[in-house]
Parts: sequence; C-alpha cells; structure tokens
Amino acid sequence: MLLLDLYVFQAIRTVSGERSRLTVTVIYWVFSAVCLILLLSFPYIQSLQASTIFRNYIFAILAGLLFAKLIGSVFFLLDDIRRGALWLMSRIFPTTGASFAEGGQGISRSVFLSWLGLGMGGGLFGTLLYGFSNKYNYQLRRVSLAFPNLPPAFRGLKIIQISDIHSGSFQNKPAVQHGVDMLLREKPDLVLFTGDLVNDRHTEMHDYMDVFGRVTAPMGVYSTLGNHDYGDYVSWPSEQAKRANLEKLKEVHGLLGWRLLMNEHVVLEKEGQQIALIGIENWSAKGRFPKYGRMWEAYPGSEKYPFKILMSHDPSHWDAEVRPKYADIDLMLAGHTHGFQFGLETPFFKWSPVQWVYKQWAGLYREGKQVLYVNRGYGFIGYPGRVGILPEITLIELT
Repeated sequence: MLLLDLYVFQAIRTVSGERSRLTVTVIYWVFSAVCLILLLSFPYIQSLQASTIFRNYIFAILAGLLFAKLIGSVFFLLDDIRRGALWLMSRIFPTTGASFAEGGQGISRSVFLSWLGLGMGGGLFGTLLYGFSNKYNYQLRRVSLAFPNLPPAFRGLKIIQISDIHSGSFQNKPAVQHGVDMLLREKPDLVLFTGDLVNDRHTEMHDYMDVFGRVTAPMGVYSTLGNHDYGDYVSWPSEQAKRANLEKLKEVHGLLGWRLLMNEHVVLEKEGQQIALIGIENWSAKGRFPKYGRMWEAYPGSEKYPFKILMSHDPSHWDAEVRPKYADIDLMLAGHTHGFQFGLETPFFKWSPVQWVYKQWAGLYREGKQVLYVNRGYGFIGYPGRVGILPEITLIELT
C-alpha cells in the first residue's frame, strides 16, 4: 500500500498547481498514514473488530481507496511506459528520436493520462460510495420452472428462497423488516433459507429474532448452514467456545421456527403425493472453504421420490459433486457469492468479478435435466453496499 501511495502521489503532483502543491501533499500523506495505521491496527484491537461501523464502512472505504488507486495506476503505468519508450528512442536514435517528443501548446500526454487515471479511480470510488444506499434495496425475482417429473399436486407450488442474511452487518432494522414484509406478501407455500444467517457469532441474531421469526409458510421454513455460520473466521478463546457458538446458532434456527437440515432429507407431502427436500452443511469445491456437507448421509432414502430439491450453500458444489454423482436431483438452491455485491446486470448481459472464481454465481443455470438457482443474497458483508447486484428475494413457482 505504501508503494502504491508513492506511485499515485507522483500522478497527483503532475496535475497539481504550484500554489496548491504543498497543501495537496500534506493532505494526501496525512490521510494515507491514517489508512495504513487503521489497517495495521485491525488484527490487534478487538474494539475495531467488534465495531460494526468500522467493519462495514471504514474498512470498505479503505478497500475502495485501494482498488481506486490500483485502477488509476494502470493509466499512470501506461504513461510511464510511453515516456520510457521515448527516452529509449532518443538514446538509440539521437538525431531522429527527438521528433517523437511532445510538442504543441495543448495539454501534455502525461497530464492527460494522469487526469484520466485519477478520473477512473475516483469514478470507481464514487460508485462504491453510492452503493452504500443500495444495501437494503430488496428485489423480488420471479422464476417459473417446469419439470415433467414433478407430481401434479405440486404444480403451482410457490417457494421463496432467501440466502446470506448476515445479520451481523445490519444497522437498519426497519429496512430489514421491509424485506421480510415483501416476502410475506407473496404468501409462499414453502420458504427455504440456504445459509449464512450470521457473519460469525450467534449473538448477531439477538436484535433480529422478532423480524425473521415472522417468516412462516404452510409447508414450513427449512434452512441450512453456510460457511460463515461455523465461526471459522474468528479467533475463539478455545475450540470449545467455537463449538458452543455453533450449537447456540443451531438453537437460533429452532427458536425462529425454522427446521435446520444437517446432512439429511425430509419428505414434503401434498394431496397424498410426495417429493424430497435435501439439506446439507456447507460443501465447497474451492480450497479455502470447508467441506462439512455429507451427501452420502443426506441422500440415501430419497431415491424413491420422483422429484428432489437440494439446499446447498455453495454453488460450486453443483458441478463438483451434485451433477456427476446425483443426476436425479432436479433442483439445487444455493447462495454464497452475493454476486460480489458489485457488477452489471441487464436483461441481456450480466457481469461481475466473481465470475472469474465461480462459474455459477447469480441466477438460473441448466445442465440437461438439472437446474441450479443461485440467490444473490439478502444481506451483505465486507462491503456495506450493492452496486448493480441488488439484494434478492427469490420466488420460484414449480409448474
């Protein structure tokens, strides 16, 4: 970060006037020093780690500035390469090389590229700041899915999927309540939650039990665990404390009235006909995420049912294990990616940096007879905002 600050500062000096250069220099380096001190302090100061404001906003602003500087540095580097090439030509061809030097009375190429780099970096940073206002801008997405093997009694079944609540990030309870009101207005037959109820600790749900306790449906509310629910990203005083936190979180699901599926399946019945709902713990094909899920425990016994829904938090599970080994699982519901909370979506095009990591990262995917839907997440973590990829409540109608 310090090297990046030094590099960006050279561009700022290039576009600064003589009169303002000292003021700009002092402001720039005081601000940079504060950023570095905060980041270096974060792992060692518990109050910073526990502070929602710091974890949400300050840390996000620092990360946003870092990315903005990286974007700007691309243009500064282009200018440095250009100037280096000119210098080299003037040494190799001392007579003709001078003709490639800049001339004229307009703005120099160096100043132009410096302004362009600062503008692009500033534009990115401004976009991230704007995204703060979108974190509770819930979108209801309606999806109709036809399956020829679906029992007739289940045709027209309305399923609401929500995922990645991350209650530890919330700071606006009425806004969160508004999203739950949107969900309940759809009068779903069944609600499925696909993991990450909290960021780390079960206590994060204390202020939101009354909000999510209202989520009910005639056929029940079922849930699974996501990677954040295990407390793997916290330094616990002991392994026992970590296990106790997980057990308390499981109890939270029960107190909400949600049936937590832990590597098991249940049978859903309607008008004498049955389908299977399978729920497993977090299982990821990505090396840095855990494989707690045990399909070999959850799946047996579900073979006899004509239609199967799998709840599995991480969408990488679909290609890595579900499709190769369990070809009769008709619909898998996942979350986890949040669509990176940053990207671009239109009716014809969608893009997000997360697609460089996850092949399936938002919305509907089909392979043969099998279907995967990846929810974009109800909550947020890390960056307290949304740019282009808005928080989602999914209404799936089976036909």
